[in-house]
Amino acid sequence: MAEHDKVNILLVDDQPAKLLSYQVILKELGENLIQANSATEAFQHLLKTDVALVLMDVCMPDLDGFELAAMIRGHPRFQNTAIIFISAIHLTETDHLRGYEMGAVDYVPVPVVPELLRAKVKVFAELYRKGRELEQLNRELEQRVAARTAELEASTARLTESERRRSLALAAGRMGSWEWDVASASFHWDEGQHGIFGVDPATFVPTPASLRALIHPGDLPALEDAYGRASSMESTFQTEFRVQRPDGSTRFCFGAGACTFDASGVIARISGVTVDISERKQAEEHQMLLAREVDHRARNALALVQAIVRLTKASSIETYVGAVEGRIKALSQVHTLLSESRWQGADVERLVAEELAPYRVGDSRKVKMSGPRALLAPEKAQTLALVLHELATNAAKYGALSTLAGEVHVDWEVQQGSLTLQWTESGGPPVAMPTSKGFGTRIVNSSIQHQAGGTVSLDWNPLGLRCRLTFPAGMREAASSQALPAEAKSNQATAKEETPGQVSGQNGRQGASPGQTSSDKHHAGTNGVASVRRLLLVEDEALVGMMMRDALDDIGFDVTGPVGSLADARIAAVADGIDGAVLDINLAGEMVFPVADLLRDRGVPFIFVTGYDPESIDPKFAGIPVLQKPVSRDALERVLHDNVGPAVRAEANQPPIEAA
Repeated sequence: MAEHDKVNILLVDDQPAKLLSYQVILKELGENLIQANSATEAFQHLLKTDVALVLMDVCMPDLDGFELAAMIRGHPRFQNTAIIFISAIHLTETDHLRGYEMGAVDYVPVPVVPELLRAKVKVFAELYRKGRELEQLNRELEQRVAARTAELEASTARLTESERRRSLALAAGRMGSWEWDVASASFHWDEGQHGIFGVDPATFVPTPASLRALIHPGDLPALEDAYGRASSMESTFQTEFRVQRPDGSTRFCFGAGACTFDASGVIARISGVTVDISERKQAEEHQMLLAREVDHRARNALALVQAIVRLTKASSIETYVGAVEGRIKALSQVHTLLSESRWQGADVERLVAEELAPYRVGDSRKVKMSGPRALLAPEKAQTLALVLHELATNAAKYGALSTLAGEVHVDWEVQQGSLTLQWTESGGPPVAMPTSKGFGTRIVNSSIQHQAGGTVSLDWNPLGLRCRLTFPAGMREAASSQALPAEAKSNQATAKEETPGQVSGQNGRQGASPGQTSSDKHHAGTNGVASVRRLLLVEDEALVGMMMRDALDDIGFDVTGPVGSLADARIAAVADGIDGAVLDINLAGEMVFPVADLLRDRGVPFIFVTGYDPESIDPKFAGIPVLQKPVSRDALERVLHDNVGPAVRAEANQPPIEAA
């Protein structure tokens, strides 16, 4: 067979061994066999070469055979190219219909019968060769025909309709095709291309200048560089870029093009496709956001467990283990409730029932509950779970649940977005107000007042404890005042009321005598000079705030806080005497960055503590140290020493040290 009579047959498969087998089988036909290992490579060959037949695998990693067939049929140059699918899997009747809709002319199952494959390929090669000969005869006839016939006009109309259908199909798939005739500097865009760029085909004229106006300025250099490489080194190019539509919206796109050169090596035509990948980009960003949020919640949960482990005190190992396990179990139960609701909230009734379930076994009358359906926001549900656990544990040890005749009534109501819960004990041993506040009482007060922005009322009635809790039930609702929150004040009062060994939950702390506050201790320096640095602690998680306050106090700082809301933190940040700050980044859904701005403007050093990755922090604070939760005491002391200074300043009246 003469070289000019041979036709091009494109073999597409991602497995080199299968390509080799097809080449061996078809070699005796004497045609030009072109191999492609992927759909992208196949499309590049098609843009550069006239192909009589495409023999392709159905299953490929980047684009499957059906998708490649759709792209081939969508281009005006390849609408009549024959396509044969080779499939190693059983195809249903639906798959066959789908393939024929995409333009396939036949299927060949695997294992391939060489004789059958050669026969099918030979038929279509001959058809293409005959078609090419007919096209040559038709061109010769057209040179002699003075006027176009009615049949030619009908053929043109059919081609126009086919182009319209192709454009609609591409537009439906968020794809568009384009072609640039370099010699005439003219563009041809289909409907899908106009749709992606958000322009009206009737009024918009694509030119290099009008296209630059629609491309995001930050992506123009990369796009021009890709075109430049294709012009000088390669015949194809691919790149991603953003389109700024006239309506102000932005779309993320993927573009691929192939150059056709003339005899002198100059680009004559560039053909390509554009795919709108905005949804994919948004999905990727959403996935990254979810991953960061999951990581944030996991680190916060670990920090909460760390606080429970560090703050829990007991007289024996067995008692300590029981107390820690009980508190962690309370967190686990509320986590299960929140997971069932996809973290939309937790039902109060189920929350109460889960926590008090062990005390209702055998006698459901010991615990009575009543109240309307109320869905608590996740952070409020976690707070209430810990509070209920402490109340139930106290009742089981010392109150109504410690006797057979004792009862606990839990009633709640919701008014104007706030939940009021009443805990009433009766039938137990006589109750008296404790002489000092234990850790359980601190959890109740701190969690409700500091974290939930509510109020706590404890009535040590001799007939039984009565506790009334009131706090906002909705998401991101927090109390704001013109002073520090109640917990920030009560911590200092608590330190005065507690006995040695119980101050802020620490045993054996050095330097504190009975009744001495943290402020008294730190400011009793030599010659009466104030020598201790004062730190502002901003943390919305009550237990974590208690733990960090204890750690900072133990290091030797004078601590203001913990402050749990953005409004109160902004007020505290401008107070006199603040030497540094430890800032939690997320305060009930609000970022702490405005507080950081205030501190920076005043020249007050600070550090961040967060469950988020450092990459999530506002870039303008790139130089600020970040500690990820859970935070160790040693790391906290080290970072504060390097960025705020040691807890105790050098005495102002201390003589300088002379060199030896």
